[in-house]
Amino acid sequence: MRIIRLWLSVWLTVLLLPLAVAAPQVTLLRIEGAITPATVEYVLGGLAQAAQGQSGLVVLEMDTPGGLDTSMRRIIKEILASPVPVAAFVYPSGARAASAGTYILYASHIAAMAPATNLGAATPVQIGLGGIGGEPASEPETKKKDDRAKEPRESAKQSTGGAMAKKQVHDASAYIRGLAQLRGRNAQWAERAVREAVSLSASEALKLNVIDLVATDVPDLLEKLHGRSVKAAGIERTLDTAGAETVAVEPNWRTRLLAVITDPSIALILMMIGIYGLLFEFSHPGFALPGILGGICLLLALYAFQLLPINYAGLGLILLGIALMVGEAFVPSFGVLGIGGIAAFVIGAVILIDADIPGYGVPLGLIVPLSAFSAVALFFVVTMALKARRRPVVSGRDEMIGASGEVLEDFTGEGWARVHSETWRVSSAAPLKAGQSVRVTGVRGLVLAVKPEGGES
Repeated sequence: MRIIRLWLSVWLTVLLLPLAVAAPQVTLLRIEGAITPATVEYVLGGLAQAAQGQSGLVVLEMDTPGGLDTSMRRIIKEILASPVPVAAFVYPSGARAASAGTYILYASHIAAMAPATNLGAATPVQIGLGGIGGEPASEPETKKKDDRAKEPRESAKQSTGGAMAKKQVHDASAYIRGLAQLRGRNAQWAERAVREAVSLSASEALKLNVIDLVATDVPDLLEKLHGRSVKAAGIERTLDTAGAETVAVEPNWRTRLLAVITDPSIALILMMIGIYGLLFEFSHPGFALPGILGGICLLLALYAFQLLPINYAGLGLILLGIALMVGEAFVPSFGVLGIGGIAAFVIGAVILIDADIPGYGVPLGLIVPLSAFSAVALFFVVTMALKARRRPVVSGRDEMIGASGEVLEDFTGEGWARVHSETWRVSSAAPLKAGQSVRVTGVRGLVLAVKPEGGES
């Protein structure tokens, strides 16, 4: 029995020793480029995986110029509710956490930066026609009250755009101030980053208590965080990151697909392919492939647009432009509809998404080729229509006028004649004889009006 117990103890020790000495695990997520709906899917999936895998820390590497407010707030909500501490790390050197990245940095349990990085410029940008304007200029002190009282009431009212800009700035200031107070960081500078769009380098941010530490890379960051206490989801946790195993989470296929189709340029191309594909299918039924491909592309474009901050006036102009160009093909107007359609398409594409949002402007390098392609297609259609207009009529009712025929029987009034190798009922004001040549002068229903060739009576 003693020997059996000894062997069991040895085997249990061998089995449990790896678990006892296993290195702690750290989950690594990377945000590169603009913060988009695809970024939300990636970060949320990574945080869920870290919570399920009992990871001791999530390192969120960032190099971003900013992004969408809705996407940023969803990421921040998940960070605040995460049971696993999150360390936002602006890395590598030369990277930045501007605009939305600054908010995420303030919301994280630990804020760190690599040397030669920066953060700030967190002023919100208006989506649509017009951006955040500056504060209205103050009135001169020398202006008298009586003069101000005489001004029209309308001049004293702020424009809708100015009021909306103020609301956005005040809301963003309160939001980042609350995050700063929650994490014990510099709230005064955070408000300046929103109201004045100021920025800081890594060393300056550390001096002003905007971040917690500066690290050269991820191993250096983990070494400096070892033993630090943070509160995550209301629970105090001591970080054990010495020699931790770093597990990088890569985006899955769904996240990659979402990142592709939510690019404004790709969404615009998908919409055009979808519309032209369906139009081709409707005008030439039976091909199937253009209709199927067009339907898929159009649905993908609509899905992307409902995730993006689009300007509906721009989208309406694009659709109007396409409709006018298509109308030119069916109702030739010698280019009037086509030129108007191209102009509407270009203007709509330019204002479709605000170019001030990092990574969300439709570039002119795409708008010009798309417009040129539509213009060439329109020119081709109009040219073919004009050529067809000059051609002689070869079929139909109008082609029968002037056709020659041969009378099949003697008659007065109405009888039968052969026209275009077909037997027709014909009428004539003059009596006709069998074998006589006649020419069609009109069509009345299924009866042809004829007269003798050469005007014979």
